[in-house]
Amino acid sequence: MQVKKIVGKKLKEIRLKQDLTIQILAERSKVSSNMISRIERGLTIPSVEILMRLATVFDKSINYFVEDVSSSHEIVHTHPGQRDKTVYDDEYNMHTESFTSGLRDPQFMSFFCTVQKGGKSGTANMYHPGDELIYLMKGRLKMTIVDEVYILEEGDSLSFKSHLPHRWENIGAGDAKVIWTLSPFTII
Repeated sequence: MQVKKIVGKKLKEIRLKQDLTIQILAERSKVSSNMISRIERGLTIPSVEILMRLATVFDKSINYFVEDVSSSHEIVHTHPGQRDKTVYDDEYNMHTESFTSGLRDPQFMSFFCTVQKGGKSGTANMYHPGDELIYLMKGRLKMTIVDEVYILEEGDSLSFKSHLPHRWENIGAGDAKVIWTLSPFTII
């Protein structure tokens, strides 16, 4: 099953199970009702930020929405070329390969990302619950957190609380190779 269809099916299923309308979910998650409808119909793959907002409403990790329960496991071992891939060409000029896809309800997500030259998260800041760890394997990445700029060179890492407004941009001469780990916030 396609990721779009899995996310849409699981979102609609949990929304109806908790007796929420699309409008109520939109208000609680701060995600537009139009976007929620498009996700539920399998027309779009939501960004990590949108998935995190939706996951917080339901007290779930974001992997809840992308894992197919029949194919999730307690141990996942993958080789290069076997990982689930997502392409964000229209948004971020970024390709990701998930290290945690297939793991049953993990408390973190980790990706190998290739950010194309000039790729960026946009001009607006992102913020969401949890923690982030970025390890730059190759290239140069400019991270802006609140008003502070960090230039990451090969081998550098950066950890921060994701609720801080942040954005990123590949300022290197070529593709940036990044290991990105997100630890979603869980409501207690």
